[in-house]
Amino acid sequence: MANILLVLNISSLLPGKRVCAPSILKVGFSRVVQNFSTIKVTDNPADELVAVLNSNRTAHKSSALYSNPGLACIALQYIKAYQGDCGAVGGSDAKKPPDSQFAETFAPNCGVQVSSLSSITGRFLACQSKYPEPAEAFNHILIQDSKSLDILYSKNHTEVGAAVSGSDGGGPYFWCVLFSNGKANSSFALEGGEPKVSRPGCFSGANDVCSGANSWFHSIPLWLSAVAVVVTFACCF
Repeated sequence: MANILLVLNISSLLPGKRVCAPSILKVGFSRVVQNFSTIKVTDNPADELVAVLNSNRTAHKSSALYSNPGLACIALQYIKAYQGDCGAVGGSDAKKPPDSQFAETFAPNCGVQVSSLSSITGRFLACQSKYPEPAEAFNHILIQDSKSLDILYSKNHTEVGAAVSGSDGGGPYFWCVLFSNGKANSSFALEGGEPKVSRPGCFSGANDVCSGANSWFHSIPLWLSAVAVVVTFACCF
């Protein structure tokens, strides 16, 4: 199965006009810094991804983003909406969940108060057959070109939520990062103060040990890992 990447910038949750121009990108540039030894994270690949992301932002003189568990839980629900269909992530057959699902499905499934939903200011979404470690996923899958760097370093973001999930205990593997401009103490507020944890999948900010993704990788047959083809697609809305 091919590696597939979708990078887009969304100004709000409200539907609007969009232009999509899928293309195969062959852009060479220096990889961003991945030193995050000073950031404490739990045994959770989604937390590790946020740590790498924030380390790169601060190295670029941008502010670190608040890791919002409500937003991160919604990122996991966003992944689940694809129902394991890697082909729907990017390319000519790319799809995305309707904006209405944020309020109608994603928020209730996470225990997020609908009235506290804030605008989504950017998103990274990727899917591939082989499970990568968080730093590899960030540097070689999610960050691909100048467009993704613009989203990463945008000053419009104030908080972030990340999620990672396999399908049926194995591949394909989805990585999703949602950015928002909400207020840390009031946006994506959780009923009872805790997000609803659902499996399979891990999301950031949940104070939850979630190392199952590493075991997902080991469950992939060796022949499948050996023949994996790396093809990247990008679509802008």
